[in-house]
Amino acid sequence: MTAVAAIPHAAHVRAGPGTDSLRVALVGNPNAGKSTLFNALTGMRQRVANFPGVTVEHAEGSYARDSAWITVLDLPGTYSLAAQSPDEAVALDVLLGRARGVPAPDVIVVVVDAVNLERNLFFATQILELGRPTVIALNRMDRMVAEGTRIDVPELIHELRTVVIPVSATRGEGIERLRHAISCAPSLPPAPARIGLGDEMDVERRYAWIADVVERCVVRRTRSARTTSDRVDAVLLHRVWGPLIFLGILLLAFQAMFSAARPLADGIESLVAVAGALVTRVLPAGDLRSLLVDGVLAGVGSVLVFLPQIAILFLLIGLLEDSGYMARAAFAVDRYVRPLGLQGRSFVPLVSGYACAVPGIMATRTIQQREERLATIMVVPLMSCSARLPVYALLIAAFVPAVRVAGVVSLQSLTMLGMYLLGTVAALGMAAIFRRTLLRSDTRALIMELPRYSLPSPRVLLASVWQRVRIFLRRAGTVIFAISVLLWALARYPQPSTPTPPTPEAQLGASALGRIGHAIEPAVRPLGYDWKIGVSMIASFAAREVFVSTMGTIYSASAEEGGPALAQRLRGERDSRGRAVYTPLVAIGLMVFYVFALMCTSTIAITIRETGGGWRGLGWAALQFGYMLALAYGGALLVYRGGLALGLGGGG
Repeated sequence: MTAVAAIPHAAHVRAGPGTDSLRVALVGNPNAGKSTLFNALTGMRQRVANFPGVTVEHAEGSYARDSAWITVLDLPGTYSLAAQSPDEAVALDVLLGRARGVPAPDVIVVVVDAVNLERNLFFATQILELGRPTVIALNRMDRMVAEGTRIDVPELIHELRTVVIPVSATRGEGIERLRHAISCAPSLPPAPARIGLGDEMDVERRYAWIADVVERCVVRRTRSARTTSDRVDAVLLHRVWGPLIFLGILLLAFQAMFSAARPLADGIESLVAVAGALVTRVLPAGDLRSLLVDGVLAGVGSVLVFLPQIAILFLLIGLLEDSGYMARAAFAVDRYVRPLGLQGRSFVPLVSGYACAVPGIMATRTIQQREERLATIMVVPLMSCSARLPVYALLIAAFVPAVRVAGVVSLQSLTMLGMYLLGTVAALGMAAIFRRTLLRSDTRALIMELPRYSLPSPRVLLASVWQRVRIFLRRAGTVIFAISVLLWALARYPQPSTPTPPTPEAQLGASALGRIGHAIEPAVRPLGYDWKIGVSMIASFAAREVFVSTMGTIYSASAEEGGPALAQRLRGERDSRGRAVYTPLVAIGLMVFYVFALMCTSTIAITIRETGGGWRGLGWAALQFGYMLALAYGGALLVYRGGLALGLGGGG
């Protein structure tokens, strides 16, 4: 790594024993490694990815130094102080002290990607002209050394007239130097050579000045015209092979969900069964034992079984993001989504929706045009999120045979891929409708930085997966737990007054849950569903995965203790005439319903907030919920009735 030049002498903002705290704003272009540097400075785990839009709101961490408490704000990535999108406006408001509830920073740290120095210096010079205590963190210096390129840091300090600290955030190099510079940040006067913000001519003059600085400060070795990255991009960005490779990657992920995750899922299922047997052995028969076994363990346990598959999905998304592939995928699909009124930048929130619609909707802040951003918000929930995965996995495992197509790919993984593709196609189709009706406007050209390919850090990747898994576990321990207890009570009471103890099935039918289910059964019967599915669908409006926990609670309450697993119970369910209640046709229709239906209170809340709040946001959220429910009911009806017309059978 290039040696660090001495910090120039100037007035200092010093965090000494008499200072309670120092607030530091971390800013920089997207993909400059800002969030990784934030982790290195504070030791706090933070989501890291190689495309704009991950840090859509500032994150906050802290560390102690010289008897002072240093608070670091990780602001959204931005290319310019002339805010073009909501997340850039957030960064600008914080820097200028205009953000409500967020004090202006004492020190600004601009993270500059040394590999893309010229482009990153445009934003850095704008920050310097604010005249605030500023430190330049010259990141990824290790890559410059590996490429045989040298940056004359003292000369760069002379040109910028501020502190420049070479660092490698991923390796933790230069972090202590940076902490010292933060504590001793000089107050900077605007440099005479720099130009103020203004019209297009000023932008050209600024870039000309930057090019002159880079020419004097950077010594590059002669490189071949076509790099390894270029050769890889020729394949991954190919108009034909690129999308096919992306589909192949998804197919491999789904294959892993049903193969690599199966032993782990079986282990969790066994642990839940052992816990149930232990409770049954320790506690006497009664409401408490029934609550723990039929309510908590049956409800929460039925969802936890799918935790390994969810972790594999998160791991795949993390690999694609941190390797630099996701930004390229966005660039590759731009030509396909542009006729629909979107641009490749919308691809980032849409793919984020595979994990969860909430961060996907928040990631739309990188989209500059209002109409395009609103259209993307309206369709992100159609992307199959991790909450849908337990529903898909349960029904596929129960009703799709584990056979291999052409001896290579399992039919189960192909079915899973089909559900994800259905949601994606529906999202693009609805986006086209919105952009041609309510949200009509011109589509802007895509300008996106393609980061260098890199090997993801195992530590950062695993921390990212664990962060997402922890959110899922927290939901299982709160929302699903509470709903499971409520459903158990509804399924347990009132109890029929009969001279002999009722059978579990009779008890369930006479309970409040049974009465509610029979009341709504006429609405779901055209789809081939019975009242138990209807109740589970209603319960899952809080969160989609609640469908599985509700089915677990219902079928645990309607069966003798120690019965078979939920999937086996569904396969064995019979109606009063002895016909199968659940068939492959019913299962496919139910999955189609969950592909389209918006059953997530968190998504509704974030849509209201991100579309303006108040009555306006409520209106957009109501439209989103309504059209998705119509798609869900219509799609499930078409599958079931169409299947019956084709003689595929529906189980009555």
